[in-house]
Amino acid sequence: MKNLILLGPPGAGKGTQAERLTAAYKVPHISTGDIFRAAIKEGTPLGLKAKSYMDAGELVPDEVVIGIVADRLNEADCREGFLLDGFPRTIPQADALDTYLKDRPVTRVINIAVDPELLVKRLSGRRICRNCQTPYHVETKQEKIAGQCDLCGGELFQRDDDREETIRKRLAVYQSQTEPLIRYYQEKGLLLTVDGSKSIEEVWMEIQKGLEA
Repeated sequence: MKNLILLGPPGAGKGTQAERLTAAYKVPHISTGDIFRAAIKEGTPLGLKAKSYMDAGELVPDEVVIGIVADRLNEADCREGFLLDGFPRTIPQADALDTYLKDRPVTRVINIAVDPELLVKRLSGRRICRNCQTPYHVETKQEKIAGQCDLCGGELFQRDDDREETIRKRLAVYQSQTEPLIRYYQEKGLLLTVDGSKSIEEVWMEIQKGLEA
């Protein structure tokens, strides 16, 4: 059984590796953002409670977040394992998760580590077509005609989220949130840190090797 948690900053390539993990180990990819939206859309009691805090511009309390995650982990497709992405974010959440999963504990925490300067370069180089939303990159996926989408001819632009100042703020928040969590799982002997600056294939090989060790 693989009960996994995936950690990694924006731009680390978590989405790509999550797809491979779910395919290789036949476990559901549980993104907290997705399950929050689903709980709110379905109007579950916890979803409605979360919505009331969000509508008021307040942080959703840990007990509500944990409840929504616990509901999802209780579904049939999680009986043989799961991949949690975006949760836990804090030590109290990690403690609560451990308590909830006492009969089927987390088996590994995968931390995709990347140098912040490389992440800034990766993320700030993104460009998107205004018309068809096709992604480009100033270094790794360049358009044929400068500033113009190859597919539809639309204008390419840089989203506000991809501006350097915004990226650095997001990375600082992630680091301050996650560092205690990394130490927490390291002390439990569950942490598997891989070098996210490598190619997709090399990162995947590192993850597989670590999980099978």
